[in-house]
Amino acid sequence: QVQLVESGGGLVQAGGSLRLSCAASGRTFSSYVMGWFRQAPGKEREFVATIRWSGGSGYHADSVKGRFTISRDNGKNTVYLQMNSLKPEDTAVYYCACTTVTRWAPLPREPHEYHYWGQGTQVTVSS
Repeated sequence: QVQLVESGGGLVQAGGSLRLSCAASGRTFSSYVMGWFRQAPGKEREFVATIRWSGGSGYHADSVKGRFTISRDNGKNTVYLQMNSLKPEDTAVYYCACTTVTRWAPLPREPHEYHYWGQGTQVTVSS
């Protein structure tokens, strides 16, 4: 089983920045795809960003393009979400997730396509 632990959430003013981290258990994740999702109260879980563990620059939702950047550190088994220019509408619980995909398959963007999830970390952006 894969265990994911998010950290780095908190309270920040609009326009500020946060960096979320997701530490994954295990040593080798060559076939994994990592993703970030978020969920606000009363709303469905929303795709934020995804990246292949083996390489590539990742893909970001339109709502966060130009502001958020997903990245990874394979040596630390950690994926990051750098969040800049935060807006109140970014307020949500942010979840790290991972799954396995066939090589060269499209990066999954739906929650049901991911099989392992962290507990989430709260991000609150004040106006």
